[in-house]
Amino acid sequence: MTTIRRVEEADHAVWLPLWQGYLTFYEAELPAAVTRTTWQRLLDPAEPVHGALAFDEDGRAVGLAHWLFHRSTWSEGNSCYLNDLFVDPGLRGKGVGRALIDHVHADAAAKGSPKVYWLTHETNTTAQRLYNAVAERTGFMQYRKMTGC
Repeated sequence: MTTIRRVEEADHAVWLPLWQGYLTFYEAELPAAVTRTTWQRLLDPAEPVHGALAFDEDGRAVGLAHWLFHRSTWSEGNSCYLNDLFVDPGLRGKGVGRALIDHVHADAAAKGSPKVYWLTHETNTTAQRLYNAVAERTGFMQYRKMTGC
C-alpha cells in the first residue's frame, strides 16, 4: 500500500535522492542553488509550489510529485501544473505514479482548480501508458525559447 503525504522539513534526506533520480532520468543537471531553492519553496506555505512524497508499506520514500498553481486566461480558477513526477524505477507500473497524480488532482479540486496538466518527453513511453489511462492527451506541443537569465 502506498501512502502519500506533503513533504516536511525532515524529509530532505529522502526527497533528495528521488529528486536526483528524476534529474538523472531526464539527463539534466541543476546547480545546487536551484535544488536548495526548490526545496525551500516546497516548504514555504506562501509559495504556490507544493510537494508530496510516496512511501511504501515499509516507510521508504519511493516517489515524488511537485505541482504549482497559476493564473490562467482560460478560467477564473487557478490552473494546476504537475511540474515533476518521479517514481523509483523498480516500482514503476505498481500504482505509485497513479497515487501521486490522484493526490495532486485531489489538492487541485480542493483548491478550486478546474484542471491539472503536465508534460512528458515524447520518449517516455512508460509514463505515457499511465498518463493515457488517467488523463486526456491534448495534442499540444511545448516550445521553449530561453532568455539567457
